[in-house]
Amino acid sequence: MCTDMAKKAKAKQAEPMKLFYIFYNQERWDNWIKTLAEANFEPAEGEEVSEGEQMLYSFTEDVTLSVLKIIRLYQNERFTKEETIKKLDDVELIVMTGLPEGELEDIIGSLQLSLLVLFTACRKYLEGEFDKDIKTLVKTGKALDEENLEEALEVAANIGAAVVDGATCCAKYIKDNVDNPSLFDEWLIEIETMSNAMKSLAKFDEEPGETS
Repeated sequence: MCTDMAKKAKAKQAEPMKLFYIFYNQERWDNWIKTLAEANFEPAEGEEVSEGEQMLYSFTEDVTLSVLKIIRLYQNERFTKEETIKKLDDVELIVMTGLPEGELEDIIGSLQLSLLVLFTACRKYLEGEFDKDIKTLVKTGKALDEENLEEALEVAANIGAAVVDGATCCAKYIKDNVDNPSLFDEWLIEIETMSNAMKSLAKFDEEPGETS
């Protein structure tokens, strides 16, 4: 009997430990919404960017970084493709579902539209079939009419997937349009945020059993 228990204990030790990292949850999202609701979106005298706009950018960075941590751990073979997709689905459900009432409705709606490329690009990366010719993709995307949203998103998602895969984009393509960006430009701005996030996660990993 002792021998059987020892064998079971040894077998249990040999099993790979699961990761318990909490990438994003509803409370975190709600806290950001509450903070934004209390922020001033009118620039102070002598300032070009308002407190609210600064917080909104930090909000976007927070979501982007959380999502790409999932991808990074997939790249580190911590998660299977199926596990990664499930975790992406969980975060997307929080971020992309519903809108707050009142003044923040349009602001968060615009944020969700921008973050659409984040989730779409990550899934395209996981599928493993995407175009890596960023220069041509950007040219194609900028030439599309505003009405061709699905096609524009497909082009932007290819660029995003390439960035997740290690390519560099997209500062040089957005600096001339930052004051009056189209939706495709907004997606390029988000992809630049993704690019910076992937660089910051170059050495990111998680030891099994670690919690956030």
